[in-house]
Amino acid sequence: MKKVPMTEAGYENLLVELKRLKTEERPRIIRAIEEARGHGDLSENAEYHAAKERQAFIESRVAEIEDKTARAEVIDVSKLSGKQIKFGAIIRLADEDTDARITYQIVGTDESDIKSGLLSIGSPLARALIGKSKGDSVEVVTPGGSKAYEIISLKFK
Repeated sequence: MKKVPMTEAGYENLLVELKRLKTEERPRIIRAIEEARGHGDLSENAEYHAAKERQAFIESRVAEIEDKTARAEVIDVSKLSGKQIKFGAIIRLADEDTDARITYQIVGTDESDIKSGLLSIGSPLARALIGKSKGDSVEVVTPGGSKAYEIISLKFK
């Protein structure tokens, strides 16, 4: 069984979502299905079919979160250190073409948010950065073409 790396915050966010789905969304959708059944013929009842689709989505997400939390490898990034990039690292990069600077933290797949500077461990850029050090250059193929970055700094919280 493959472990799923995530920060403590990412793990807690999944647990909060799981609790919300089980305690709020499930009961709400059950009530919606019961109400839609009361409208008669189920074969032509759009409300019923929409509620059943929503129920399937919720149950699928519950199963997915339960699987991920069961396989979670929760990493306390405050205890990490080193001179090489790894999960949890905060990296400052310079675009070698434009000299634009950007900062990312490498986090688990479910907690990534590129606009907030949270880079998924599974992304092409994170995979290229893993194992590198300050001063190294990396080249990454993106949908917009190839990009080269220099690692300006590396730290751990």
